[in-house]
Parts: sequence; structure tokens; C-alpha cells
Amino acid sequence: MPMRKRITRGARAPYGTLVAAATAALLATLVTPAGARTDPAAAGSVRESRPVHSYADAVRESVWVDTGLDGDGDGRADRVAVDVVRPREPAAAGRKIPVIMDASPYYACCGRGNESQRKTYDADGKPVQFPLYYDNYFVPRGYAFVAVDLAGTNRSDGCDDVGGRSDVRSAKAVVDWLNGRARGYTTRTGTAPARATGWSTGDVGMIGKSWDGTVANGVAATGVEGLKTIVPIGAISSWYDYFHSQGAPLYDANPSWLSDYVNSPGARARCGAVQDRIAAATPYSGDRTAAWSERDHVKDAHRVRASVFAVHGQQDLNVRAGQFGKWWDALAAHGVERKVWLSQTGHVDPFDFRRADWVRTLHRWFDHYLLGYDNGIDREPAADIERAPDRWTTDRHWPPRGTATTTLRPAPGAAAGPGVLGRAPAAPGSTATFTDDPALGELDWAARIDTATPEKAGFVTRPLSRDLRIAGSSRVTVTATPTTATAHLSAVLVDLGPATIRDYAAAGEGITTLAHRTCWGASTPGDSACFKETEARTAGVAHTVVSRGWADLGTWADPRKGRPLTPGRAYTLTLDLAAADHVVPAGHRLALIVGGTDRDLLDPPSTTPTLTLDLARTRAELPLVGGAGAFARSTTGPAPAASAPSGLRPPSGLRPPGASTPPAAVAGPRLPGAGAAR
Repeated sequence: MPMRKRITRGARAPYGTLVAAATAALLATLVTPAGARTDPAAAGSVRESRPVHSYADAVRESVWVDTGLDGDGDGRADRVAVDVVRPREPAAAGRKIPVIMDASPYYACCGRGNESQRKTYDADGKPVQFPLYYDNYFVPRGYAFVAVDLAGTNRSDGCDDVGGRSDVRSAKAVVDWLNGRARGYTTRTGTAPARATGWSTGDVGMIGKSWDGTVANGVAATGVEGLKTIVPIGAISSWYDYFHSQGAPLYDANPSWLSDYVNSPGARARCGAVQDRIAAATPYSGDRTAAWSERDHVKDAHRVRASVFAVHGQQDLNVRAGQFGKWWDALAAHGVERKVWLSQTGHVDPFDFRRADWVRTLHRWFDHYLLGYDNGIDREPAADIERAPDRWTTDRHWPPRGTATTTLRPAPGAAAGPGVLGRAPAAPGSTATFTDDPALGELDWAARIDTATPEKAGFVTRPLSRDLRIAGSSRVTVTATPTTATAHLSAVLVDLGPATIRDYAAAGEGITTLAHRTCWGASTPGDSACFKETEARTAGVAHTVVSRGWADLGTWADPRKGRPLTPGRAYTLTLDLAAADHVVPAGHRLALIVGGTDRDLLDPPSTTPTLTLDLARTRAELPLVGGAGAFARSTTGPAPAASAPSGLRPPSGLRPPGASTPPAAVAGPRLPGAGAAR
């Protein structure tokens, strides 16, 4: 509630004076003074910024910031368009405010969020609609919101280069401008300067989903001063790993068309040479080139100064969870302060799968890292994990303390059917053989696990007597002998047992969009704060894919470059599987499946190899909570019967065994510019 001034008898002040005094007193506690960070001790009693500013009267302006690059080769430094909305009251009172920034290639071509909102402008070119709710919610609470068009997109100069130097510099230059280190202008081609130092503290938090969050990762990896926190949602940390997996091309591995897709019409006309260079520098062969190194933020994690609040869907088949896992591990190695939410969805924003909790948590996160409020969020559990649709648990650390890498080994089974997965190594000379079948994939393999089929090698534990939790990134090492000069491998961990999951393969990737709306902040006639609500879309399943990984066997000697294989020769290769947090319940079995082409996720090799696994030299290294002891306890003693959920069926769009046509909803990993993948 607003603070009230005590009135003594005989000294009654005018009502307007009281309101002004109360507002000033409240603002003094909610807004950082000019040129200073809030002192944590003084801010101890301040727990939350409040909507005390007028959104309708906010300053809305456009600025063009000089990136120092000339990506389109026109002889002029590229300027990127920066649309700003900020409360009018702090600047009028001489106070500075922090910035929440979303740098995106999508503001004009495709839109943002579940409703594909685009920027809009009035007849004079001033911004009217800022997509999403960040402006509506945070501007009244004393933040500026800044929406940056990446180079080549919407109203910016230059050419988009799909995660390269231009993308990162587009946003980093804006952070520099907010701190007085870069030049900004009031028009795209003019010379009148625009400065932010009169109203900005220079403290910036970057946020965004998919490509937007990827840019946040890239800017953080430069170590730029002033970037205090990033919130990457379903974001890429290495563009190589987005298009390839250890030399194997993932479905439709072709980055060059993305530049043309997001570029403005003017940029498309002038950026053909840039797209040609991207294509030449990122070969379909999967070789790691200098262009991929430029687009690898993981290697620069040691430069990150900002805190990181990451969100990722464990069933995201667009920006796969391995992107989060490698980034998280690298940040942990360098002591970066971090937090994570892992959902059961595909490529979905938390605003659309856990809305109220998300807005509340994000509000507290920005209040702490941008306003300096001691609200305790930095001392709360680091991880929220969705165990079942809309059912969440927390962990103080992630992976949890007590998690240990445990080696499991495949061995032949006692009868026809799957092999055995346990701690004991296979006898020397034990083998398993399969032939690559590009018409089948991980869900076919899992559905046929108890049958000896020619396209996969499967290994299962006995039914578990206790729950077994996997938390972190797994690895599978295989020794395989191919019959041809090329071969791709897939390794998949599967929970064999009935469950109700989010239907990540359906349209919406685990959510259903409803007709009614809820409002999150203030609105204007041209920018509503009200968005369609969602609910979990679920499916009953007989098995759940926990994690997956792919590789080209030709990279066995050098992960940077593939080479032809010698038929009949054995090769040893380790596949990295995506990060996961999954509990295999008592009564279920855990399976390891090794196959060739994972249909709709991995492109097939140029030949059709048969591969023979040397089981004595094949192993899976799993991050188990409780380590080897937990596995031993889970695989001894009587196992309870697993009960099937009601309405058991495959997830929408997933093929039942034997189906011959691919589902439209899982026609491969959708790139950031396509459909719900944005």
C-alpha cells in the first residue's frame, strides 16, 4: 500500500501535496537512485517493485545504435534498430532505471510468443506494440524494456548471419550504448545523437526464447560490462550442435536459408553474398570449421559475468536439451550463479506452461539482479523439475548432491529378445548386430523393445524395485564394426512403463491454447497485456524417451572432421546424450537402445550399413542420484506391478508400430523460424 504521511491537528496539508509526498516516498524505496546500485543492506526491507508508474504515459522511442560492422558491404557501419519503452516519472525526477532487453530476428517476419505478436508503429514510426508482456508488466514497475532488431531484420541495417558475429554484436552494441560506450542516433541515417545515460543505470537483463535466448547466451559469453543477468529459454549454446551431432547432420541441416528467412525485404536484396559465405563455411559434411567455432558460446563460458536463469523443455526436439546441458556444465565449471527450470514440454515458453509461477519468479529474479533487492531468490533451490504434467519438484543443487556417474553395461539376453543392461560386463566376444533402417526411429525401437528386430539393439534392466533417478548428461561408448564406408549411430535411453506425459509431439508441443485471456500488466489501445491462457495437453504412453544422442561413426578419431570407414574394421566412439532429469519409477524398466538413423531427427548416411557391436567394449555412463548404490538397490528385491494410466495411447502425431507415414507434427526438428519453434 502507498505510504501515508501522519497529519497533526492544526497542520492539515492539501490532498494533492499528500499524494505527491506519498508517491515520492514510495518511489524512493522502489527505484535505484541515479548513478548507484541499491545498497543490499538498505534494500533489505524492500521485497518487490510495484506498478507505480503510468504505462499509458511511458516514453516510447526508437534509436539506431552503431554496431561498428559493415555486414552488407555498403560502406557504412550497420545500425540496429532499438525500440524503447520506459516510464516517464523516474527520468523527470532525476532517477535512473535498469533495462530488460529482448534482441530478436523475429519482430517483423514471424512474431513472438504463442500468438505470434509483431512490433507495430504509428504513422510517425514510433513504436506502439511491443510483443509479449515484458513491457506491460515491468515498465510500470520501474524498468525500461528494449526490443532490438538483429542486423538485417525489421528496421535494422546489415545482414543476419545466423548466430555469428553480427547477431552477437547487434545486441552487445546496445548494452554498450546503454552504458555510454557506443553511439546511438535518433534516425537510421541521420547524425543527431541519442543517449541513454540520462535515464539508464546501465544494468541490463537479457531474456528471450529460442534464437532470442541464443543471442543472450552469446552476449553473456563476451563478458560485456553492464549485463547483469540473462534468461535464455529453449536457447542454443552451440550452433554446430543445433545443425549437427558429432558429425552427423540433424534433420534438414542447412543454416544458410535462415538468414534469408528472417532478413527484411531490403536485406534479402543485398545479403546474398553473406548467405553464400554461411553456406560455404558450414558444410553439410558436419566438419567443425572456424564458422562453427565463432558460433560456439560454450567455449567462452569463462567470460560470463552475468547470472543465468535457464529454461528448457526436456522433450524439445527443435533446440534439444543437450544445448542446455553443455551450457549449464560449462557455467558450473566457472562458478557462474545460475538457476534452471526443466519442463516436460517441447519448445514452449514457461509463460505458456506455468504462467503465474513464472511471472512471479521472473519478477523476483529481475528485482534481485537489476534493482538489488534482497528478496532471497538467490538462496532458493536452484532447480525446478516437472515430473508429470503440472507437477513440479525442486532441488537445492542441480544435478543434486550425491549424483554420481555410474557405468552400466549391455550383455546378451538369456533368450530371443532384448539383451540385459546391468553392472556386469559382457563376456569377451559377445556381440549384437543391427542394420540401419531410415524408415524407423526411437519410438518404433522402444515399442518393439521386447522383440528381436533387425533395425536396433536393445538392452533392458529387470523391473525396478525402487525409483531410479537420472539427473544430468549421459554418455554411451560403443565399439562398432560397419559393413560400409559410412554409418550413423543413435543411442537412446527409455523408461519402459506406462505414464501420463505432456503430449510434446502434438501441435503446441505439450500445451493447448484456450480461448479466454488473462492480463499481466497494464494495457494501451495498441498494446494489450492480455494473453490467451493454456493448459497441459497430455497423453498416456507405454514408454517414455528419457534422453538421446547421435553421431557419425566417421568422427571416431577426430570429432572435428569425419573420414571414410573401412568395412570390417572396429571403431570406438562415445556419443553424448542430452541432459535430462527423469525418475524411472519402481515397476518400470530402463532400456538402452542403439540404432542407426533416428527417423525425422537424424539424416541417414549415404549407405545402408549393418553394424556389429562388441558388447564387451560398449558401455553407458549415467548420472544416477545415489550412484552405483542406488542402481544396486533398484535392481534387487521384488518389483511392484506397474499400473497403466487411463486412456493409454501414443502421443499425438507419433506413429504406432508399423506405421509407414511420418506424422506432420514430428516431421523433424523444427528450426527457429518455423511454426511453433519460434
